[in-house]
Amino acid sequence: MLRCYLLKRNLGIATSHILTRHFTSNYKQTLLRPSKSNPISLVSRPCFFASRSDHTMASQSKTSVHDFTVKDAKGQDVDLSIYKGKLLLIVNVASQCGLTNSNYTELSQLYDKYKNQGLEILAFPCNQFGAQEPGDNEQIQEFACTRFKAEFPIFDKVDVNGDNAAPLYKHLKSSKGGLFGDSIKWNFSKFLVDKEGNVVERYAPTTSPLSIEKDIKKLLETA
Repeated sequence: MLRCYLLKRNLGIATSHILTRHFTSNYKQTLLRPSKSNPISLVSRPCFFASRSDHTMASQSKTSVHDFTVKDAKGQDVDLSIYKGKLLLIVNVASQCGLTNSNYTELSQLYDKYKNQGLEILAFPCNQFGAQEPGDNEQIQEFACTRFKAEFPIFDKVDVNGDNAAPLYKHLKSSKGGLFGDSIKWNFSKFLVDKEGNVVERYAPTTSPLSIEKDIKKLLETA
């Protein structure tokens, strides 16, 4: 009996040793050598995870208005990081809207009053609402500057809704949704952006610029 036990024990050890070697060898080959059943090798795995990580980081990298670049009326790039430390009021404007006169007038009043205290108004012409901004950039600027003495910057005409919406506006809308969804409803929708580039408030087209003066003063006083 002792001999049978020792024989079984020795056979067990040998079998275990053979299986261990076989398993280890196959395991290493599986990890290190691509095959039809395992096309991703051990070497390629870090690259796979890096690419996923890079994609995720890229999609989440723009978290502030200051991260965006827009075009001015002459088509030149403007890095919005130049407005760090400034309070921003961002508005989609139009020249032939029923809200044009009151909004341009009050926007100019706000800018004159608070520009030296750190307020910047960024106007983005848009022709998506009733085709009420049909002119080119030069015509739009001439209209605003001549009729309303607007001194704040007026940028390149953009789309604010749809697949071709400017990236800045996609960010603004996702940061502050409207009462009936994220989309911009009409000309002269307004976004208030703090000194760090965070979107802190959104106002309807019918909200007059002067009615939000209290919010502007409060944020300007914030260190």
